[in-house]
Amino acid sequence: MEIVEVQDAERLARRIPERAHVVVLDQGGHSRDSTGLSRWLQERRHAGRDLAFVIGGPFGIDVEARDDTLTLGPLTLPFQLARVVLLEQLYRAHKILAGEPYHH
Repeated sequence: MEIVEVQDAERLARRIPERAHVVVLDQGGHSRDSTGLSRWLQERRHAGRDLAFVIGGPFGIDVEARDDTLTLGPLTLPFQLARVVLLEQLYRAHKILAGEPYHH
């Protein structure tokens, strides 16, 4: 997994792989619990496309090529913390899919 910090939309667009499924983290995005996120992740695996998660700055971010939105909840988080929370949730989702006991 590559984590890149980009300051402007033009540079961001160049960093997203061509066929990637682009997910923008946004306060108004889809809310999923851990099990729901794992099912969503499994569907993305079957699609065979890269996933690109985009976390906006304090004023949000404008990404035209978005396929989905996701929220980490109603709280406003600094992007560094949002990145850690996202990584932990992806880790948890993979453990759920593998049938491992991390989830409980």
